[in-house]
Amino acid sequence: MKQLFIRSGQAFVESVPDLGVSDGKVLVKTEYSCISVGTEMGGVKTSAKPLWKRALDEPEKVKQVIGMVAERGLSATKSTVQGKLSAGNPSGYSASGVVIGVGKGVSGFSVGDRVACAGAEYANHAERMSVPENLVVRVPDSVLMKDAATVTLGAIAMQGVRRAQPTLGEHFVVIGMGLLGQLTTQILRANGCQVSVLDLDVSRASVAKIIDPDVNVIELNEGEKVSKRVFELTHGSGADGVIITAAASTDQIVSDAFLMCRKKGRVVLVGDVGLHLKRGDFYRNEIDFLISCSYGPGRYDVNYEEHGVDYPIGYVRWTENRNMQEYLRLLKEKKISLHELSSNQYDFESANIAYSDLNKDASLEKPLLVLLKYSQQTKEEKLIKNPQVFSSSKDKVRVGFLGLGGFANGVHLPHLQKMSKDFHLTVVGSRSSHRASSVMKQFGVEMSTADYSQVIQHPEVDLLFLCTRHHEHGKQVLQGLRSGKHVFVEKPLCLLESELDEIESLYQEEVDTPILMIGFNRRFSPHSRWLKNRLKNRQHPLVIQYQMNVGMIPKDHWIQTKEGGGRNLGEACHIYDLFTYLTGSRCLKVQAMGVHGESDHYLFNDNFSVQIKFEDGSVAHLMYTSMGNSSISKERMNLYCEGQVYELDNFQSLKVNGSEQKKLSFSTPNKGHLKELEVFSQSLRENQWPIELWEQLQATRIAFEVERQIQG
Repeated sequence: MKQLFIRSGQAFVESVPDLGVSDGKVLVKTEYSCISVGTEMGGVKTSAKPLWKRALDEPEKVKQVIGMVAERGLSATKSTVQGKLSAGNPSGYSASGVVIGVGKGVSGFSVGDRVACAGAEYANHAERMSVPENLVVRVPDSVLMKDAATVTLGAIAMQGVRRAQPTLGEHFVVIGMGLLGQLTTQILRANGCQVSVLDLDVSRASVAKIIDPDVNVIELNEGEKVSKRVFELTHGSGADGVIITAAASTDQIVSDAFLMCRKKGRVVLVGDVGLHLKRGDFYRNEIDFLISCSYGPGRYDVNYEEHGVDYPIGYVRWTENRNMQEYLRLLKEKKISLHELSSNQYDFESANIAYSDLNKDASLEKPLLVLLKYSQQTKEEKLIKNPQVFSSSKDKVRVGFLGLGGFANGVHLPHLQKMSKDFHLTVVGSRSSHRASSVMKQFGVEMSTADYSQVIQHPEVDLLFLCTRHHEHGKQVLQGLRSGKHVFVEKPLCLLESELDEIESLYQEEVDTPILMIGFNRRFSPHSRWLKNRLKNRQHPLVIQYQMNVGMIPKDHWIQTKEGGGRNLGEACHIYDLFTYLTGSRCLKVQAMGVHGESDHYLFNDNFSVQIKFEDGSVAHLMYTSMGNSSISKERMNLYCEGQVYELDNFQSLKVNGSEQKKLSFSTPNKGHLKELEVFSQSLRENQWPIELWEQLQATRIAFEVERQIQG
C-alpha cells in the first residue's frame, strides 16, 4: 500500500507493507482523508527547520537525547535520531473508508461497514488504516464519505463547545475561522446560541454568515478594540463566552478573549496560541479559562484508545467516540453543512501537490477544507522489497527481525548491521507499516512487512530475532522454534508459566530443536566475563549484593501493564541470570518481599528485595527500587569472595579491593550487547548453546517465583 510522509518540509507518497488484521482493531480501506490545514502544515514547517532550531523549540526532547546518550552511548543514540529524521513522519488523523477486516475482540463492526476513523497514530493519509475500535464510528447512509472524513475535526469542535457549556440564547465569540472555527460556529448555532465570529481574514469569517445569516461578523476599523465592538453587540454586557480556534504565537488573542467577556464569562482554548497571561485581563471579572483536549474524554488514555475500555455513559456522557457519532448525526440532519466551505480535492497519488499548494505564500487565499481521494484499485503487498539490497548467500545467518521500537533501532539493529559478515537482515516486521519501511531503508534490510506471520514463516529466515512487546514473546518463541528457526528473544522469555512449561517440554520432546537465546546481555559485559574468569577456581561460595536504582515509570506505561508484565518479570530477570552466571549453580531457595504502602504511588514490582540461595552455598541479594534518585548509579554490585571485594558500578567500572588493587573502566557503560551477538554468532556456527538452556529457564523461573511472593 501507499502512505504519505512529511520529511524536510515536503510531503512524499511512498510504498509501505500492507497492514494486517490486529486484535482489537478494525482494518479499513480508505476512501477519503482530510488534511488539517493548520495542524499538519505546522508539522511540515517544523520538519523543514534545521536540527539546532528544533532543539531550541523542544528542549524536553533534547533532555531525552542526553539521557539516551548516557544510557546507550553516542553511537546508538545517533543511529536512533538519524533513523527518525530520515524516515519522516506519517501525517493525517481524520479519514473515512470501508471495513475490510475485523480483529479479535471487536464486536461493533463487520466487513463492508462504512466508517469514519480518528487518531494521529492510526487514521493517517494511507490506503489502509488499522484503527482501534473506540476510534471508529459508522457513517449514516445519507452522509457522504467525503464529509465523514472530517470526523476528527468535527469531534474537536464538538469538545470545545462542550467545555464552554453553552445555554440557549447565550452570546459566544469564535476567534479563528478556519475549518475548526466554522464547525464550532455551526455547533453553537445548533445549541441555540448567538454567535459572533472574528478572523484576520474577513473573507473567512464571512463564510460563516453565508452559511447562517444570523451570525455576526466582527470587522474592526483601524485602531478599534475588539472588546469594544463585542460589548456593543451584546448591549453592554459582554460575551458569555469565547472559543479560540485560531493558531498563532501572539499572546494578544487570549488577552482580547478575556476582555470581551462579561463578568464570570468563560474562555475555551481549542487552538494553539501564545499563553503569557496577564492577571488583570481576567482577575476582576472572575473569567474561567478552560482547555479543550482534542476530541474528548479518552484522548491520550491508552486503556480507552488502544485497549477498547469504554467509559460508562452514566459517568462520562461524551467520549471521543460519542463526540464523533454526534458530529456525524449533525451532518446527517444537516445541522452542519460543509458544502459552502471553500474546498480542494486531490487524488491521493498527488498529495505532494496538495501540500505544496498549501505551503505557498501565506498572503494567498487557501481553502478551508482539503480532501484526499483514494483509488479503490489498490495492490496488496504483504512484503515490500528493498531494490538496493540483494539476497544473502547461505554462509550468513539470515535474520527475520520482529518489533522495531527504540531499543531495537538504537542497539540491536546497528549491531547486526555492523556484523554483516555474520548476519544478513532478510526481513523486518512491525505492525506499523511506516516504521517497517523506514527501518528497512535505514539498515539495508532486504524486505519489510506489517504481518508478523510473514517473518515467522519466511523460508529464507534462519534466525527469528524478537524485540516485540513482552506479552507476545512466549507465543512467538514457540512459533519460531516449531518453524525450525533459531530464536533470539529480548528479555523476558515469556510472561506466563504455562508458556515456559511448553518451551521446556518442547526441548524435552524434540531432539533437533533449534537454539534459543534470551537477551541476557549483562553476562556478556567485559566486567562480568572478567569476573567469571577470575572466580573460576574459587573454593568458597559467593556473597553478592546488587542494587538497581531505576527511575519511575507511570502506571499506565506499557511496561507496567499486561503487555509488559511489570519490571520484575521485564527487567530484574537480567540480574537473576547474572547471579546464575557468576555462581554457575542451580537455585535452591528464593525469598522476596515487595513494598506495600497505603498509597499505590510506588508499585510492589517496582520496589522489592530478593534473596536467592544457590546449591554451591552462594547467596545473592537484589534490591530493586524506583524510590531513588538519578544522581546515584542505576546499577551497582558488590561481590565478596575469599578476601576480595569486587565493586561494579553501572557496567562502567570494576574495582577490586583486597590483597590486590585493580580497576577496569570504560568511558561509557558497556552492558555486553555487541558481545552477546558475537558469541551467539559463533554458537550458531558451532551448534553450541551460548547460554545453557537450564540457566535461561532458571532465571525466568526465579522471576516468576519472585512475582508470586512480592504480590502479597
